[in-house]
Amino acid sequence: MAQTYEFYCERANEAAALADRATLDNVRERELRSEKTWRGLAEQARKTAEERVKADTVRAERRAAEAADAAEAAEAVYSDN
Repeated sequence: MAQTYEFYCERANEAAALADRATLDNVRERELRSEKTWRGLAEQARKTAEERVKADTVRAERRAAEAADAAEAAEAVYSDN
């Protein structure tokens, strides 16, 4: 199951809140590292989603062009007859 940008941001915000409430230095540092990791994953998820939209658009344009070419070729064949 693919995680979303929002999911990763929620985890990062939780880690940041835990870091703010931590009384022990090692716990605070662990939560700050966790927050940094979650934010990195969120950014990666955002970029992946953007690239997916771009790729879907390119594929749709390519399919439309191929369909237009096929229709044009079919029309040429039938108009020659």
